[in-house]
Amino acid sequence: MRPFSKAFMQEGDVMIGSQVAKVIQSKNPAFPVGSHVVSSCGWRSHSISDGKQLIPIMSEWPEGVPLSLALGAIGMPGLTAVYGLEEVLQLKKGETLLVNAAAGAVGSLVGQIAKIKGCKVVGSAGTDAKVAFLKELGFDVAFNYKTVSSLEEELKKAAPDGYDCFFENVGGPSSVIAMQQMKDFGRIAVCGTISTYNDGVPQTGPYPHQIMIFKQLKMEGFLQSQWEHKHPETLKRLAAWVKEGKLKCQEHVTKGFENMPAAFMGMLKGENTGKAIVAV
Repeated sequence: MRPFSKAFMQEGDVMIGSQVAKVIQSKNPAFPVGSHVVSSCGWRSHSISDGKQLIPIMSEWPEGVPLSLALGAIGMPGLTAVYGLEEVLQLKKGETLLVNAAAGAVGSLVGQIAKIKGCKVVGSAGTDAKVAFLKELGFDVAFNYKTVSSLEEELKKAAPDGYDCFFENVGGPSSVIAMQQMKDFGRIAVCGTISTYNDGVPQTGPYPHQIMIFKQLKMEGFLQSQWEHKHPETLKRLAAWVKEGKLKCQEHVTKGFENMPAAFMGMLKGENTGKAIVAV
């Protein structure tokens, strides 16, 4: 993903990435042997750390829930979903939400949390199997954007009165079409632009400025780290929703460290449903 590699990596660096790791040797009492942490040590099987970049798995981790969800619903994707909905969009009961890349790690949680909050949810995904998955999660409307004859007409049919909120994960021309279906004073949370991540040449246009002016839209990009001070409380809420069955979590698991490049490229091609992880 060129935007991230340009910002955070130099040639020859270890590939960036996060993992749930087990402490196998320690001189730090805060991280006893046998404990588990979330770390951002990149693509490695083993790492040495001074502890500054390690986050202990929450002590209230729900029994029977796999620790891998600390990389998914009870981790960064879950935090991103909550803050995008609550802090950026300020989603209210009864509103209509559109989310694209809806079967991904973040999108699938966004839709479920919006349903918990009493909203109508419309989601788009890239395969019929993913659409079926979204319907299992309780999305009010889900469709395959690759097979519809007209994205504009499909969005109108799903929500004839328009959308109050749009959780944006994709970017590109399709997002401008979605903006045209927003209600006046609609709110847009820009979480990702996955359609542009591997562009060798930056995309140009179409430009949504006129739509935003006449509809008086509010659009805000965000990173979940902005609300780091809220993480402990938010993770507890996410864990409770998972334990209560209100959040259903699907993982796309690839086994073997040697298969990480293929898993990563598959994720960028949309092969995963839910969170893509590698079991080492």
